Amino acid sequence: QVLPVESGGGLVQAGGSLVLSCLGSGRIFSGYAMGWFRQAPGKAREWVAGISRSGASTYYADSVKGRFTISRDHTKDTVNLHINSLKPEDTGVYYCNKDPPPVNGPWGQGTQVTVSS
Repeated sequence: QVLPVESGGGLVQAGGSLVLSCLGSGRIFSGYAMGWFRQAPGKAREWVAGISRSGASTYYADSVKGRFTISRDHTKDTVNLHINSLKPEDTGVYYCNKDPPPVNGPWGQGTQVTVSS
């Protein structure tokens, strides 16, 4: 089963920026709205941003609005998440998936984002 591959995470100071990338293969993202999700330690996975199938519409959780920007490139089958003004509460493992995601997965490995205060 083909899974998305997330990358770009790291350890950054509060106020810093990151660009997360999600790479599909075999055009697994084509035809679907896509989203970024995150799971903080000890918490359930939550949706943070979504983008329509065409890329024309984007949506954000209130907690990230104005700081996160989601985009997609159909030619490369990628979905990116630009993160600015990082806060310690943004710490977690970030995943991409169809939006809404399949009830029983699958999910990729995710990419760890750690924000130090």
